[in-house]
Amino acid sequence: MRNFIIATLLGIALLGNTGCFLPIYSADPTTRTTELIYTSENMRHVLEEWQRIWFLDQPSHLAPYRTHGGII
Repeated sequence: MRNFIIATLLGIALLGNTGCFLPIYSADPTTRTTELIYTSENMRHVLEEWQRIWFLDQPSHLAPYRTHGGII
């Protein structure tokens, strides 16, 4: 019974530290601000990368005006 209580307390202590064991950002405020700016800029460029992957950023070869295409 005592082992179960100790294991439960240890599990609660470990669950409380989830995400804090290895911090993703630095503790220094200046460095952390720089890292957050870089992260937000990377997220901003996702749309451009998606368009580049699917070739949506290529120029259109269509005529800028409508053409009939038939014999008039």
